[in-house]
Formats: sequence, C-alpha cells, structure tokens
Amino acid sequence: MGDSAKSSPLALVATDVPPRTKPSNYPEPFFSRMLKREKRQLGDQFGLKNFGVNLTRLFPGGESALLHRHTKQDEFIYILEGRPTLVTDEGEVELEPGMCAGFPAAGRAHQLVNRTAADVVYIEIGDRTAGDEGSYPVDDLQAKMTASGKWIFTHKDGTPYD
Repeated sequence: MGDSAKSSPLALVATDVPPRTKPSNYPEPFFSRMLKREKRQLGDQFGLKNFGVNLTRLFPGGESALLHRHTKQDEFIYILEGRPTLVTDEGEVELEPGMCAGFPAAGRAHQLVNRTAADVVYIEIGDRTAGDEGSYPVDDLQAKMTASGKWIFTHKDGTPYD
C-alpha cells in the first residue's frame, strides 16, 4: 500500500470537505458563469487517481459546466436534492432526487442548470483518461488535457484566451 493510501481517511462526512477554492478552470467570459457552483472534491480525499468524485451544489441560476462533451471521459451524475434541468444537444429534461444520468465519451453534449429558487445537490463522477479533449457546441471554446492533467482552453480557431 502506498503512502498516500495510508494517509487517506477511511471515511468522512462529505459536507466536511472544504469546497474547491477556484470555482472553475474556464477562462473569462466563461469563468464567471460558474460562480453559482460549489464543488467538494471527495475522491481526492482518498487519493483516487483514475476517476474523480465531486459533491456539487448549484445555487439558483447556477450551471454545472458549459454545454460540453468529452472525447475520452465518461461522466455520471446522481441527484440528491433539488430539481435541475439536464440540457443536452438533443433536448432537455427536468431531474429530481433519485434520478441519475450518464454521458459516455463522444456522446451527447450536456450540462445541468438550476432554474429553480432552491439549491441543487448532486454527485458527479468522471474518469481521468489521459489525452481527453472537450468540445463546446454553443461557446467559442475548446479544451485539451495536458500530460500532467491540466486543461488548456483556446478559442475554436486555436488562439489562446488572454
């Protein structure tokens, strides 16, 4: 067993994990759209490397992400509280607690939006496959993951954001 596994907790209360300090990796003008989203990186607390697990809260008017799809990453969500709208490039559906949805790599573009007056809370799980890219059908943005796992964002024509 590695040192990180020995120093990880056996269990914890998810809401005791502090929210991520930086609300988004997106450049402006997209960064500010994520200010009504709060993520608690649960999987990182246990030293998970192959996939991420977040407890995410969307405040009224919040978005989970821009409408996007990944080339290699699979994603899964499970709704705990509230009634978010699942927006895809094929239509919309209102979700409720107990519902879940999955997004295979290169599948539907997707995002959750909170169009209600109450918070939405859900678990999101995504793998961390190397070489992943993200595409954004309605925004002038594209993303590539570096070998170190960092996302690099550019305009669709390849020019960098300032």
